[in-house]
Amino acid sequence: MYREPRTIYLIRHGKTQLPDGRRRYIGHYDAPLDSAGVEQAGCLKKRLDGARIAAAFCSDLSRSRRTAEIIVNDKHIPIFARQDLREIHLGEWEGCTFADIKQRFPDEFSKRGSDIVHYRVPGGESFGDCSRRVLAAFQAILETSTGNILIAGHAGVNRMILCHITGVPLQDLFKIRQEYGCINIIQENVAGLQVVMMANNYLQIP
Repeated sequence: MYREPRTIYLIRHGKTQLPDGRRRYIGHYDAPLDSAGVEQAGCLKKRLDGARIAAAFCSDLSRSRRTAEIIVNDKHIPIFARQDLREIHLGEWEGCTFADIKQRFPDEFSKRGSDIVHYRVPGGESFGDCSRRVLAAFQAILETSTGNILIAGHAGVNRMILCHITGVPLQDLFKIRQEYGCINIIQENVAGLQVVMMANNYLQIP
């Protein structure tokens, strides 16, 4: 079905508040934005002020939803929170530090690193599982929306979408930079989807 040319602004949520600042597995763990994250979302709001966004989509996790709210709330733009846009589910590892998992489960930690696409954390998803979920959500969003849209995603979620559009193998997803508060710009027209800008961090915005 033909749709008028439009732009998809795919962003990563702002920095999150963690108990001790240590790197943790926070897929479905509902960490809120910290003060820096709120500032990053505010910078994105300024950057996208003239973007003529018709609708915003986010996951139902607070860090994604709050980022979308900061960007569009004062413009009376509808926000649609979707559970299927959540970050990868990390099962029994949720909330644990990287160092703790590496020490307690060295074999499992190594297996995941060796097979990042298919390894499934106990009780959670593999990146392959998550990619199928996310891409189905992304396609549904494209098919049911019109005009320019904002998607306030997560690092993994964004990488999966960008891999899909650019043809980068999913096993190489971590080669795609997605820092807190970054923005990717995707154009959709009769020829399909094209990534025209990737991972412009909020700090680099003039």
